Amino acid sequence: MKTVQLKRLSDDTWENLSPQIELQNPLVLVLGNRYILERDTIYNEIRQLFPSGHLVFGSTCGDIASGFVDDQGITVTAIEFERTRFDIKSDNLKNSEFDSFDTGKKLMSQLDPDGLKYVFVISEGSQVNGSELTKGMNAAFNHEILITGGLCGDGERFEKTLASYNENPKEGEIVAIGFYGDDIEVSFSIHGGWTPFGPERLVTKSKANELFELDHKPALDLYKKYLGDKANDLPGAALLYPLNVKSQNEKHSIVRSILNIDKDKNTMILAGDIPEGSKVQLMMTNVDNIANASELAARQAMQNRKQNTELALLVSCIGRKLVLDQRVEEEIEEVIDVVGENATISGFYSYGEIAPFNGENNCQLHNQTMTITLISE
Repeated sequence: MKTVQLKRLSDDTWENLSPQIELQNPLVLVLGNRYILERDTIYNEIRQLFPSGHLVFGSTCGDIASGFVDDQGITVTAIEFERTRFDIKSDNLKNSEFDSFDTGKKLMSQLDPDGLKYVFVISEGSQVNGSELTKGMNAAFNHEILITGGLCGDGERFEKTLASYNENPKEGEIVAIGFYGDDIEVSFSIHGGWTPFGPERLVTKSKANELFELDHKPALDLYKKYLGDKANDLPGAALLYPLNVKSQNEKHSIVRSILNIDKDKNTMILAGDIPEGSKVQLMMTNVDNIANASELAARQAMQNRKQNTELALLVSCIGRKLVLDQRVEEEIEEVIDVVGENATISGFYSYGEIAPFNGENNCQLHNQTMTITLISE
């Protein structure tokens, strides 16, 4: 495996993050600031740098590379695989009338299952129902293929997200990268580092990812009561206090970020589904817990690997970034300390992370986690 990394800064200059070598037909991940990605010229600019590249774009809440996190520019990671074949498919939510389950299933069905070992997904993050998307993707493969990835971001703006494959980035797009062959080794892990607090509440009224009532009382009113003065900073403040959701149909509890509020309906809009009958608790964390969780995720991903890690794909949540603030690079440094400085680090801060629970093979939508995928040939 050969890799090249470079960064386009906010002043439109380029900085080389690695030695610049010639690559043949590389996979090129272009991750970063939405304002830069929506420029009409950006696709042609990257195409000139990588004439034979397969260009995958995604807007972020911050792009990740070795040793730094930045939310003002874009980071380009180009990977040439020596013995691994990859195939890339894309679809748009509009093609399935914004049905996230159908879009996920149809997208994955485009990939040839013969020899398929792993799929990395970069999904639009502002219109998709991530829970339904992952269910659809699992259904396409009968829950047998490892899938990780994340939902694109737009910083703290939550206006729109962009993604694309071999074209200018656009809204509603979801991209799946399938990896084939016996030479690729992939391992993963996820961890959060958040702690539930306060009483459990029963979800008595909800629809998909919209929460109406807890214990037969308006959910937003209860949430504001817990937040106190911080309720004035909603919806942004909600990223610091997500919900721990225990569903009757799931073995594991899932963390759900609150992405928005509807003052007229007095409801909260979550990043994923919150079924009626679930029990929820508020969650909180601190910088040390987040950094420790990232280290733990890296150590679990490294367990039982046969080869040294060559590429580490990191997807972390915007809520974690807000807690870490000026110390945001600490969780990336924790990962590097575990996987080794020779590994190429690429990734982004997201509106949701896609991965199975540790030890499972059925991908889910997560919030507030560090999701790590390690790849080598």
